[in-house]
Amino acid sequence: MKSFRFPTVKKNLPQLCLGFGAAAITQLSLFANPSFANPRQITFSVYPSDSGAAFPICPSEFSLTETPRPYYEGGYTIDGSASLGWFAKQFKIETSDRFSVTWAAKLQTKYHNCIATAKITKINAEPFREHSYLRARFMDGKVYLILDMTGMRDANSLTAVILKKDVKNGNPIWTWGGTD
Repeated sequence: MKSFRFPTVKKNLPQLCLGFGAAAITQLSLFANPSFANPRQITFSVYPSDSGAAFPICPSEFSLTETPRPYYEGGYTIDGSASLGWFAKQFKIETSDRFSVTWAAKLQTKYHNCIATAKITKINAEPFREHSYLRARFMDGKVYLILDMTGMRDANSLTAVILKKDVKNGNPIWTWGGTD
């Protein structure tokens, strides 16, 4: 993820904000980093497994959202959420550790025989060919959404970290970040 920095604005911020107080500084900081609140549409392609003669019904693709928080000196933070009720029931955290979290949900009846995997293929309709830190698998009548920081490194070659993992209204939510 690329950070946008405007050293001239930061250096001259006190002169630019004469007489305007903290509110003006906050608004100017938001202007200096206009990309922070633009949600990213993350699209997954689903790849069914070869199950012989019977071809299971699976979604062909699905999407979720990640939103970068405002830039702060030294790092970045990204919030994510998935509303997948059109093909899955209520999610719960199945397993988690320091580097990954797996949410699980029963599949809706139409997709209960789906056996497949899924990975990120587009972000904001642009092709994504990097490490798929979010993945999914469909099997045994369930879907598993996996957020995995294994192999995810930030600008300082440190592993990105999961800061929050939860379920809100039956949907997975998360926060992750790194240093810059």
